[in-house]
Amino acid sequence: LVLKRMSVRKDYRGLGIATALGRTALAFARQRGCRAVVLNTLMLQHEARALYERLGFRRHRHYVLPTIYGRLANCTITPSRYDLSGAP
Repeated sequence: LVLKRMSVRKDYRGLGIATALGRTALAFARQRGCRAVVLNTLMLQHEARALYERLGFRRHRHYVLPTIYGRLANCTITPSRYDLSGAP
C-alpha cells in the first residue's frame, strides 16, 4: 500500500485535519494487516515531522537523497516508522 503527498491546504491547518488523516491512514493499514507504516520527510518539513511524532512515528537515521541533485543540495530525507504489531 502506498500513500503519497498527504497535505492540508494552509487555510485549513490547525483544525486537526492532518491528525485525523494520519490516524485514518494508520487504521486503514492496520485493517489490511500491515505490520508497519513507513514514511519519508524532507529536512524542511518540520511541521509534518512534528505531526508524525505526535502520532507515534519514530525517526530512523536520516540520509542524503542519493542523486546528483540530492548531493549538491544536501537534500536530507528522514524515514520514520509506526509499528502496527500489537497496536490497538
